This record gives sequence, C-alpha cells and structure tokens, in this order.
Amino acid sequence: MRRSPGSVGFEDRSAPVASLRLHDVVAASLAIGSLSLCLIVTLTVFSLKIGMAMPIPA
Repeated sequence: MRRSPGSVGFEDRSAPVASLRLHDVVAASLAIGSLSLCLIVTLTVFSLKIGMAMPIPA
C-alpha cells in the first residue's frame, strides 16, 4: 500500500519531545529509586533473618 505525496499522518522525520536535561533527570531519579528499593529489600531480608534467629521469649 502506497501513500499519496500530500497525505497527512506519520512523517519520516522525528521531532524532539524533551530536552536532554530532562532525560538525564529522569534517568537519575530512576537510578536513585531502584537503588533505594534494593537497599530496602536487603535490609528487610537481613532483619527477617535476624528476627528468625532470635529465641522467642517465654
């Protein structure tokens, strides 16, 4: 299927949507969020292991 030359729709050229600074800020915030999530999961696992190793007071 061929398009006619004057048709509207998707064009071959791409337009910039956001600046590079915005991309950097989004990438940095995603990296910080993933690192903090990993830290929270690690601390939770360690605290559960320590809690299971302690004797139950009678």
